[in-house]
Amino acid sequence: MDDEFLALLVDLHKGQQRQGPGGDAETERALSLSSISRTDRINVADIGCGTGAATLQLARSLNADITAVDFLSEFLEILEKNARAEGLSGKIKPVVGSMEALSFGDEELDVIWSEGAIYNMGFRNGVTSWRRFLKPGGVLVVSEITWITGTRPDDLQKYWEGEYPEIGTASSKFAVLEECGYAPVGYFVLPETCWLENYYIPLHEGLPAFAARHAGNEKAHAVAEAERNELELYRKYKASYSYGVYIAQKTGAP
Repeated sequence: MDDEFLALLVDLHKGQQRQGPGGDAETERALSLSSISRTDRINVADIGCGTGAATLQLARSLNADITAVDFLSEFLEILEKNARAEGLSGKIKPVVGSMEALSFGDEELDVIWSEGAIYNMGFRNGVTSWRRFLKPGGVLVVSEITWITGTRPDDLQKYWEGEYPEIGTASSKFAVLEECGYAPVGYFVLPETCWLENYYIPLHEGLPAFAARHAGNEKAHAVAEAERNELELYRKYKASYSYGVYIAQKTGAP
């Protein structure tokens, strides 16, 4: 992806509450399934946090020091602004950085959280690389694009395997977690509201203004068309895929 495409994607997404499917209620559900303490002071990393919708919900719900990591400073500036508005700045430390080169020490973290972002480095690579930062018994919570049917239409299979070759069923993801030194704790599928009301519809409401800001720019047109096509794909095939939320605990050596 060249710099202009990246700048266009940032411009389109930075005004959105979420940069991918999710919801506050679903973040809360994952917290409940994980049995993460709400009272003990814990260290949490939210990796690939975007503008921080999940980060803020974690800060509301936990007695935690939260390091919010994203490689885009524009997103973190919005998170900082929203954290100040809610009086949560004392719980959140924004860090500009790559999820592939995290600066945490070994066994520093009680919780690693990542909603809709681990695909950027691949599921297996992510859970393997991040494991050393978790304390023994530490909790990993990630959401990942997942097949939710045993078979699916050929054109859908071809599209997602082209976009993200690691897409798979929940059973295949839990097999990876077990191979990489985690014990499965919980799992659920994001509902349709997380895709449409919380992500796609607000994003598409912003497309006319985005097009106006970049009138005549062919790359901006391509970005907008890709978003429209992805929405239509979801509406057509939403019975076959979603994000799965995977909750696991670090065990002994993998």
